[in-house]
Amino acid sequence: MGGIRVVARIRPLQDTELERDCIVSAASNDHDTSSQPTLVRIPSSKNENEIYSFQFSSVYDEDCSQQIIFDNEISPTIKHLFNGFDVTIFAYGVTGTGKTHTMRGGKSLADRGIIPRLLSSTYRRCRKIEKDSAGKTSVGITLSYYEIYNDKVFDLLEAPEKRTLAGLPLRDNGGKTVVVGLTERPCESLKEFEKIYDQANVNRSTSATKLNAHSSRSHAILCFKVTMTTGDEVRVSTASAIDLAGSEDNRRTDNGKERMVESASINKSLFVLAKCVEAISQNHARIPYRESKMTRILSLGQNNGLTVMILNLAPCRSYHLDTISSLNFANRTKKIEVREIENEPITKGCARPLPPLTGSSMQRQPLRPLATTVHNAAVGVKAAPQKGDKPAKSFSVYSDRSRNSGIPTHAVREPAKQSSPLKRPSDAGHSTFSRPAKRRSPDRVRKPSAAMSKAAIEDMIEKKVTDILAARALDHSSAAPVPEISEEVQRRLDLLEQKIEGQEDSREQGLTFLLMAKQHAVRGEDRSALRMFLLAKDYFPNNAKLDMKIKKLQGKLKEKQAPRVGNTETLATTETRGSHLQETAGQVPKDEGGRRGKQVIDDEYKSNIAGSEGGDDTDNSFRYRPKSKMAVRKPASSNTTHPESAGDPGTPRTRQVLDIVNSQDVKRLRLLRGVGAKKAEAIIEALCGSEDSGGSCPVVIHSLAQLGGLRGVGAKTVENMRAGLDE
Repeated sequence: MGGIRVVARIRPLQDTELERDCIVSAASNDHDTSSQPTLVRIPSSKNENEIYSFQFSSVYDEDCSQQIIFDNEISPTIKHLFNGFDVTIFAYGVTGTGKTHTMRGGKSLADRGIIPRLLSSTYRRCRKIEKDSAGKTSVGITLSYYEIYNDKVFDLLEAPEKRTLAGLPLRDNGGKTVVVGLTERPCESLKEFEKIYDQANVNRSTSATKLNAHSSRSHAILCFKVTMTTGDEVRVSTASAIDLAGSEDNRRTDNGKERMVESASINKSLFVLAKCVEAISQNHARIPYRESKMTRILSLGQNNGLTVMILNLAPCRSYHLDTISSLNFANRTKKIEVREIENEPITKGCARPLPPLTGSSMQRQPLRPLATTVHNAAVGVKAAPQKGDKPAKSFSVYSDRSRNSGIPTHAVREPAKQSSPLKRPSDAGHSTFSRPAKRRSPDRVRKPSAAMSKAAIEDMIEKKVTDILAARALDHSSAAPVPEISEEVQRRLDLLEQKIEGQEDSREQGLTFLLMAKQHAVRGEDRSALRMFLLAKDYFPNNAKLDMKIKKLQGKLKEKQAPRVGNTETLATTETRGSHLQETAGQVPKDEGGRRGKQVIDDEYKSNIAGSEGGDDTDNSFRYRPKSKMAVRKPASSNTTHPESAGDPGTPRTRQVLDIVNSQDVKRLRLLRGVGAKKAEAIIEALCGSEDSGGSCPVVIHSLAQLGGLRGVGAKTVENMRAGLDE
């Protein structure tokens, strides 16, 4: 028997805490000359001159590192783990005292907590054992990780979407509490463990409170089984690392509605844990383990193995009452005795065969006559059986076999003495009557069955298979025969099926083109509508209505192409007049210059553009139109800035720009300033699909003004192209 080892750890001060508020300190015993402190001293909450002292196995102050705690307290338990003992390590304390930091730690090597260091040492010892035994002993580690949130058990190795509202149930198995349906994942290396552990911690329930920015809202239990196999002997031991959620005072944490529910569940489980410790310390007959799932899993005093409790304390005055309560709990916990029992190894092998329930070795218990009842009171004592005769039975035994009666017909019974039916006869009166032992009839004696040979077994199996196949053949023969189809008919059916499937696919594609053509026609894009109708004609070759629509659109487009040359000349005249009006705008009087000049330009614009728009009211497809009246003034401004853009192709830069554009090479177009991949493709599309070309051949650009009139290209883009060539 051994007690629970209790270790106290005092956390450092936080940024918002002052050093003068520290009231908890670590001290050494007066009679102990060792350097390791074992006392925690704290003043009374009512009288500061009165100092309380609590003695534990070890006490670590705020200057202690994670490595020192692990080497002194946790590392010695690893050898017991491989010797077959179960190990339980749990952290207890108020919220914000550093329990999660002690157990889990940080990402850096120096800040790693107990759990990563414990697994690292375990893997090193596994490799050492396998190396020393020259491969005769193999060690495997299986990992499971779950949390208790609002008194419900959830698996942290599974995604939160797979959780059920009720959680996982608990069951008792051989004196231990197990979680039904818990995932157990084999873990081969420390790197694999760190990946699984980090991913599982993301699924754990955490939230921010006023006292702790990353407060744990659940109790987390990490279990890993160490299985050592040596030949036919298997030894299994379990290590559990438990990070308990801290008790909370809702007056200080300012919890909301959801946090209040979580806090109530945490405080309830910790209160039940305190009740269990109190009942164990006072030797009560009943320990209330089942009042909370956390206490049921922890099972202090019931588990067999080594238990280490790490008590986390806050040094400042604001945790005064909570710190005293935690110290009192730890003081009672260290008195609990735990049975340190080694797990028995399991031997691999076949199960012991059970004795047969039938055969000659099974003895049947004889039945006794019911001579003490009223109905059997008149049964007398029979005459002594003669030699060679079967003894007569005084009652009948039910049997499903018909047997000849063994009672001779000449058997004479002596009359029984008459006695009162209400008086029970004494045992002395029946001392002379004894039922003879039952003998087995010769026909019922079971003969030992001879062992069947291998050939006899094969003959029996072959006979059974033959009977089954014969029965199936009869069933198939009774069914109506299916007429066979010739190869020619089958080939024609396959071709017809393929043709129908192809027609359905082509019809669907053709309907898609028709729908797109109608949409273009509604928007007035006659040329795009004509293209879609031509594509649909391949799928509906003999459709008169479709041919009529195509002819109608072709005629409409030919009518539009006739005045196109005249409109272009008119547009050029308009640009010249606009530039002339802009040059003479300075001759208008100063007070009316802005208004009259604008009016003259508007009148000229309307008179010249009206003729070009006369036949284009129904077609808006792939055409460049100025979005505002001021659009016609942009070429004029560009002409004043760059005279070469007026259409003079003799300038080297102008010729170079036009050559690049007319080459329709995307790579060369992208080298121009202000032209990207999308704009280059738009220019090529405008050249190939322009109405001037009728869609048959690309348009050749002869001037920069014509280039600026393309869709997606303006005067500013042309200026950028020319300016880029200067560089």
